[in-house]
Amino acid sequence: MAASPTSSLAPPVVPMELHAGNRDRLVAALRGHISASARPLHGLVLLQGGEEKTRYCTDHLELFRQESYFAYLFGVQEPGFYGAIDIASGQSILFAPRLPADYAVWMGEIKPLSYFRDTYKVDMVFYVDEIARVVQDHFGNHGKPLLFLLHGRNTDSGNFSKPASFENFDTDLITLHPILTECRVIKSDLELALIRYANDVSSEAHIEVMRRARPGMKEYQLESIFLHHVYMYGGCRHCSYTCICATGDNSAVLHYGHAAAPNDRTLNDGDMALMDMGAEYHFYGSDITCSYPINGKFNRSQTIIYNAVLKAHNAVISDMRPGVNWMDMHKLAERAILESLRKEQIVQGDVDDMMAQRLGAVFMPHGLGHLLGIDTHDPGGYPERPKDPGLNSLRTTRELKEGMVITVEPGCYFIDALLTKTRDDPISSKFFNWQEVEKYKSFGGVRIESDVYVTAQGCRNLTNCPRETWEIEAVMAGAPWPLPASSSMVVAAENSNDISKAS
Repeated sequence: MAASPTSSLAPPVVPMELHAGNRDRLVAALRGHISASARPLHGLVLLQGGEEKTRYCTDHLELFRQESYFAYLFGVQEPGFYGAIDIASGQSILFAPRLPADYAVWMGEIKPLSYFRDTYKVDMVFYVDEIARVVQDHFGNHGKPLLFLLHGRNTDSGNFSKPASFENFDTDLITLHPILTECRVIKSDLELALIRYANDVSSEAHIEVMRRARPGMKEYQLESIFLHHVYMYGGCRHCSYTCICATGDNSAVLHYGHAAAPNDRTLNDGDMALMDMGAEYHFYGSDITCSYPINGKFNRSQTIIYNAVLKAHNAVISDMRPGVNWMDMHKLAERAILESLRKEQIVQGDVDDMMAQRLGAVFMPHGLGHLLGIDTHDPGGYPERPKDPGLNSLRTTRELKEGMVITVEPGCYFIDALLTKTRDDPISSKFFNWQEVEKYKSFGGVRIESDVYVTAQGCRNLTNCPRETWEIEAVMAGAPWPLPASSSMVVAAENSNDISKAS
């Protein structure tokens, strides 16, 4: 597909070597684990792919998206597959569903097994109803094989992965899940390329939304602009999650956009917008948030809160490198926001005391970020969470490693439920200048979110959106992005220390 005049991008061809490499990493990790326990390398990894589902009791088929672990190892787009990997030899096998003859009438060509072998670069392909025979024949006289099945808890949802189920074979439900999950934490170069592409497409779409936002529009129109751009120009049929298109006080609702709050408010002049949207390409996703004034000009209050969050965002990215603890990064973001709010007399007192009292969580009740990959909340963050407010929302407390992709998404929100609770607390309440806080009662919130790749020396921001207030105002006024170097210098100079002049 050629790049559009309104887009500099074209959907890339995805090499199936990506998934072969993922399988190789899993096999190497399993061999190391099994050898360390003095067990023979005699067994198969067996995964069940996702199944197509209808809407409740109807015959309406929901748009299928592959189960994430299966997608990671095999890259299969279609439903109803199983996949196996021989731990000793590394051979890969796909099992395709045997389709009825009338499938060709209603759904399209019934592809031969050779198509799936060649497309997905596996060693062998059989039908699903042949699994038992193939597994037994594969091991011949070497005895009954051990099947390593995927069974484990997703620490974000609390749900358990569904293991493949077959009788007459010995099974291991413990070994595979933690090892495969850890494989997903570190991204290969080919995986990173897809995440970067999803970021490029989503960044473009965010800028398109930013340019076209106007008072009087509906939130869902902004969502529609984003969805159209990433699909029309980026080939992204799926998004990583439900779009959050929040304006005004809706931007204080952290997961706005769900069925009970469906992006349906009218945009008002003077509103802040919080746009949290990310496209997915070949399973790999993005997660980007931009915040800006609907009318294209930051007023004083908007500048104060936005720059507080931007300071936190930039401080974290500056400090990110292998070995840094993510909880420390979260606290760094909290401190940066509290320091900015104290400077503007929204809070008062010693910031160290505020941190000890966990007041950062009043303004930022969510975690700083999460691992990103095939899932928006990619697994591998470890389940243990601290009990303190704010910290108990962290999706990972790990030390950063080279090859991780993680979101950096500090925010500052004025959430009535949290402010009321804090005001009623005699210790916490004294840190707040309630007269100033009252001015922000209907403000909503600001979040700035970028997807960041951890490198050997530091990190690389994969997201390419305007972040400085003057960059946002210039782009919303029609300037190209990235801004030309000469105009960037002029606008930056004009806007330096402009917070004191903001109306």
